[in-house]
Amino acid sequence: MSTSPTETSRPWWRYGHVWLVLAGPLAVVIAGLVTFGIAVSGADALVSEDYYQRGLDINRSQEGGNASLAPALKARNHAATGVVPATPVAPRP
Repeated sequence: MSTSPTETSRPWWRYGHVWLVLAGPLAVVIAGLVTFGIAVSGADALVSEDYYQRGLDINRSQEGGNASLAPALKARNHAATGVVPATPVAPRP
């Protein structure tokens, strides 16, 4: 398997398959740099300093008899605790 003296080898960048192999990792590096740039330039500020207390206040206001949220609240509480809520019996007219 010897090469003849008339055959000259080309530089590595002249072969198409080299660029095919390098294209995938190069695309990932570029996408990572773009993602990093977006993350650094678009940092979100904290919504409010007392976010926890505001969340507690919202929960208290929803527990105060908002009938439209009752099924959602029951499902949320059941998912969190595993306790099946008692179904209230509607009074007969």
